[in-house]
Amino acid sequence: MFAVYANGASAEDPLSQLVLGERPEPVVPDGWTTVTVKAASLNHHDLWSLKGVGLKAERLPMILGCDAAGLDEDGSEVVVHAVISSPDWAGDETLDPKRSLLSELHQGTFAERVAVPRSNVIAKPASLSFAEAACLPTAWLTAYRMLFTQGGLKAGDSVLVQGAGGGVATACIVLARAAGLKVYATSRDEAKRVRAIEIGAHEVFGSNEKLPFKVDAVMETIGRATWEHSIRSLRPGGTLVTSGNTSGPNLDNAMLPHIFFLQLRVIGSTMGTRSELASLVQMLDATGQRPLIDRQIAMEDARQGFEAIRDGDVFGKIVLTR
Repeated sequence: MFAVYANGASAEDPLSQLVLGERPEPVVPDGWTTVTVKAASLNHHDLWSLKGVGLKAERLPMILGCDAAGLDEDGSEVVVHAVISSPDWAGDETLDPKRSLLSELHQGTFAERVAVPRSNVIAKPASLSFAEAACLPTAWLTAYRMLFTQGGLKAGDSVLVQGAGGGVATACIVLARAAGLKVYATSRDEAKRVRAIEIGAHEVFGSNEKLPFKVDAVMETIGRATWEHSIRSLRPGGTLVTSGNTSGPNLDNAMLPHIFFLQLRVIGSTMGTRSELASLVQMLDATGQRPLIDRQIAMEDARQGFEAIRDGDVFGKIVLTR
């Protein structure tokens, strides 16, 4: 079958390890099922995999992709949950120390077909297209958990979203506005600040621009480049939820005095549960809100999508279709 896969790893030139070609049909263990992929969305995770982060050499070649929507073995329209927990794990699967994402231990979704545990398949409502549904399992689920599970935010609260344009950040803006929050966003790019207003932000600011007020919570996916600004933007007792560090993992200044003196909460967040994905799907079905799609590309032209992710030329999600 046709697939988009990593044949090696290169930190300096990750796209040199990207291959578009034929791979074997998926192996389907007991308790698993096969989904025929109609759409799959790109994440930074896919680019990091090509750099060798989280993907060991002995697992290569590895079909990339965490997210997918398609048809199950009965022909029903479904969304694939990307977190694979241990067979004996009970409870929140994001807390399973042995958990993985599709394309780490198990072959990913950038292919004609993908094998997943039966419990990782949820129904796709007719109101969502395959392309829209394919945006949800990683970026949008991460945003949902950040805002409502880890952040505990509710209507009337205020939230700052750092780095408008990325998949998680745009999802945070749309979901926060749909839930009745006061939404602020930052970006170093003027065009992205304009788009942030269009998709639901009440006000936008330049990167690290001082806010004229303090907020209840900050959604942080950038890390080192925005960390100090995030801490300084919080009211006393406020919450910073972090799910990524796209600008680098090491902090020059952790702002510890601000954190303990103002009694701030710093909470890590990773992906989300199957039940949270089902709730997210129901929320979009009920509200009419839709994932922001930057562009749709045929899976055979996937290299174009990887180049856009690498260059930061994205606002919303890039979706590969079949």
